[in-house]
Amino acid sequence: MMKDKVQLSTRTQTGAQNINFALSDAAGVAEAALQQAMGFCAAKMGVDGQPAVVERLRQSDHTAYGYFFYSLAEQAADWLGTWDEDIKAVYLFDYDATPDDVCFGDKTQPSLLHLIVWTRRKTSALGSLVEALDRALVQGCADLGLRQQKYWLDAHMVDDEEIQNSIGCGAMLSSVHTHPIRVWER
Repeated sequence: MMKDKVQLSTRTQTGAQNINFALSDAAGVAEAALQQAMGFCAAKMGVDGQPAVVERLRQSDHTAYGYFFYSLAEQAADWLGTWDEDIKAVYLFDYDATPDDVCFGDKTQPSLLHLIVWTRRKTSALGSLVEALDRALVQGCADLGLRQQKYWLDAHMVDDEEIQNSIGCGAMLSSVHTHPIRVWER
């Protein structure tokens, strides 16, 4: 796995200093996150390893997807929080199926991994991180033999104003009707 080199310039009391370090690519992060999520799901469900988890996910087992998504959300949030210091917290939530969805059988397919990312400020860099991770998750899930889809990660960025004024997804954090789960905070 090739790692991108990133150079940072920092100022210290002794002057400017250049620091080179390896930036983990999103594909490597997604691969590790998927393996950890498989292990977490297997342990929680009491099944024997990744093949059993993959089979449960292929069968659209909502319990398996719940554990799988929870573990993925924790890891995605941790990675995003490592690279963007403006992130305050990350929440996992699930859309409830509408009566029409249930009636037409759409409830059998688990939804995407839905996150609310509370950040001091929304930036295109954060959006790029989310997109890169999503692309890597799409490829990683396809490699595991899970259903192929265009997106696996649905991240909504909210800032302080949206939370204070209950605007958009910011309203979900204080809603009595939804219960997002905080999976990470600074």
